[in-house]
Amino acid sequence: MQSLAKRQRGILQCSRVFLDEFKRRATSLSTSTNSSLFDHSLTGDPDSVVLVEGNASSRTVVLNRPSFLNALNSAVAYRLHKLYKNWEDTPDIGFVVMKGSGSRAFSAGGDIVAIRDFVQKGNMEECKEFFRNLYKFIYILGTYLKPNVAILDGYTMGGAGGISIPGTFRVATDKTVFAIPETLIGYHPDAGASFYISRLPGYLGEYLALTGARLSGVEMVACGLATHYSQSTNVPLIEEHLRNLITDDPSIIETSLSNFSDLHYPNNSSVIRRIEMLDKCFKHDTVEEIMDALENEAAKTNDEWCLSTLKNLKYASPLSLKVTLRSIREGRFQSLDQCLIREYRMTLQGISGQISTDFCEGVRARMVDKDHAPKWDPPSLEHVSKDMVDQYFSPISETEPELDLPTKQREAFT
Repeated sequence: MQSLAKRQRGILQCSRVFLDEFKRRATSLSTSTNSSLFDHSLTGDPDSVVLVEGNASSRTVVLNRPSFLNALNSAVAYRLHKLYKNWEDTPDIGFVVMKGSGSRAFSAGGDIVAIRDFVQKGNMEECKEFFRNLYKFIYILGTYLKPNVAILDGYTMGGAGGISIPGTFRVATDKTVFAIPETLIGYHPDAGASFYISRLPGYLGEYLALTGARLSGVEMVACGLATHYSQSTNVPLIEEHLRNLITDDPSIIETSLSNFSDLHYPNNSSVIRRIEMLDKCFKHDTVEEIMDALENEAAKTNDEWCLSTLKNLKYASPLSLKVTLRSIREGRFQSLDQCLIREYRMTLQGISGQISTDFCEGVRARMVDKDHAPKWDPPSLEHVSKDMVDQYFSPISETEPELDLPTKQREAFT
């Protein structure tokens, strides 16, 4: 009986040791390896935040941070860059598909809450690493030698456009919501946005970049941001078809996607139907002139679109509005690499707080405290000087290196 009691005490002690070790490992796992799955973080385990599915002659990458609408961090950008580079040199892989995990989003763009946290802690190097990794991947995607299919089924915000629109095909759905809302958080459209947004019809790019207005999947196809449109319920069928497709020919992929595409036109309330008025207002050289034109149109017609557009502009950061307009205008005449290099300079200025703390304040008001009452500095357009805008486009310091892109190995398109 005594030996039995000893064995039972020994088993109980071992169980406690095992349980303590299990708890220790579980805690370690949740706070380190997979922290970017469950917390706002710029770091994390690359293998967990981007999953890979092997198919017949393609690979599918899955952005896997569904709790944060698949927001992008350094681990995501690093793994995307590594995977795409490896697959480009693998002859058995004909094309790549990118999609988001969960049912709500392709991606909400960069993890701006995590970026703000790092900025406030003075950890600029982590922020720089994130933007370098992200912008380098965007350049790889924009010069990729194999077809890429991005399935934009859900929210596609900010930097999410950068990791999809430079690719070959973009499939939008009835669940797609696209926007580049950076001026509303005291930032500027980046991740290649000044390249692809500036090439939209008329002055639609200026409108989207300045106001942060949203587009539907139908509107994305109508203006050229997406190449195909399908009902969200068709996405599993599209994915299954692509998994079984053996090809590296873009025309075959195009035909395959077209077989699942639906023909829809923007409704009468769509901004696409207002291009004439939009161009009339957003063609001007300054933000002040754009707002004056909208005020005049609103006074004459009491048009709801003019009024809501003015409301968005008046909410946005005045400094962001001015640097964004200049960025879009410059981007219209620059190649992808030139836009990314300039945007990197702008990004470091925007988050550093040397000119303004609008980025941290904007994220606080919209994403942290959610009071939607940012206190911008400068507080109005008339307080934004030309020197401030010029500094926004300059290197953060004399010793700060420029973004290094492999332009000699991969020629950017214009």
